[in-house]
Order: sequence, then structure tokens, then C-alpha cells
Amino acid sequence: MLGYIVLIALQIIIGWFGKDVIAAQIPNQGALIDGIVDATCFAVIVWLVGLIGSLVLKAVRRPGTSTLVSALVGALIGAAIILFVPEVLQALPAQVNPGFIPLAGAILGYLVRR
Repeated sequence: MLGYIVLIALQIIIGWFGKDVIAAQIPNQGALIDGIVDATCFAVIVWLVGLIGSLVLKAVRRPGTSTLVSALVGALIGAAIILFVPEVLQALPAQVNPGFIPLAGAILGYLVRR
């Protein structure tokens, strides 16, 4: 259990800061495509951190390709919530960054298939 808590913390930190590095290499194409690119970056980073974390941390199982797909689906659902359901953004407290929703979706998708 402790291994998964450490893994989730690493996924949040590396995903949040790593997405900007990767997405900066891709030119802007509009809000919809940028949301998809951000969600894809989050899913791949979360999966890679899980893969590397499974090699380092004890009691953490190695993720498969189905885990990558579920992380991608979760991140895309989070991105769709931001783009198509503006009521969710209004309901969030001012301190919460809306960009965290696709990252949370990717992590939840990863944990569903672990």
C-alpha cells in the first residue's frame, strides 16, 4: 500500500511538471487538440512513471498496455470535462487548477487497471 502511495505522489509531481516540457515541443493547434495532447502526455507520463516505479518500488505490479489505454481514457475523459462541461470549472474552488482534472483522470485510469 505504501508503494502505491509513493507511486501516486511521483505520478502527480512528474506528470504535472513533465507535461509542460513535452507539450512545449508540439505547436498549438487550438483548444480541442491541445486538450487531447495534454491528456495524452499525462497518460503516457503516468504510465511510464508506473512502469519505472514497478521496477524500483516493492509490492507495485508492472503495468501493461491495457493500463496505458485506461490511463489514456481517464485523461481524455478529464479533458472532455474541462472542454465541454463548463459548470465543473465554475464549481471548482479558485485554488484548484483545472488542468489537474486530466492528470487526475489519468491516475485514476491507471489505478483501475493496475
